[in-house]
Amino acid sequence: MGFEALGELLDEALTLPLGGKPYRVPAPSAEVGLLTQALVHAAAVAADGGRADEQVLADAAERNHYQDVLGPAYDEMLADGVSWPELKHAALTCMVWIAQDRTAAERFWNSGGDPNRLAPNRAARRRSGGASSTKNPASGSGTSTPPAPAHAKAKGKRRK
Repeated sequence: MGFEALGELLDEALTLPLGGKPYRVPAPSAEVGLLTQALVHAAAVAADGGRADEQVLADAAERNHYQDVLGPAYDEMLADGVSWPELKHAALTCMVWIAQDRTAAERFWNSGGDPNRLAPNRAARRRSGGASSTKNPASGSGTSTPPAPAHAKAKGKRRK
């Protein structure tokens, strides 16, 4: 049987709709992919209070990473006069795609980049079965009787 040509198996590209126009973003080079992975990891470390890899950040600062991840769509977007927020969102979506996968990139794109819209809300968790009203077996009935006040205990012990 043998291996088929990988290029025929993988049609890795994103099509991002901006202003009614679809922009096709091809898969990045291995170099851009590796740098993107390192940048995303450095950002996650910094977000968790750690120290980001300064060499990775310096390498990214020397390049226009948005242009790298958007490929030919970058020049097309500039020529069409897309806004800065649109260009930034498109580039960050591509970074999510490169670092994770297409599904994560779609979620990011459709959330508008808002982290609050990325996390499922309570209603969605209920629909998905994430929330449960079943009581923990160790919890008993879920109610308890408050202890009697100290002065009531003392009255019960007195003899008349």
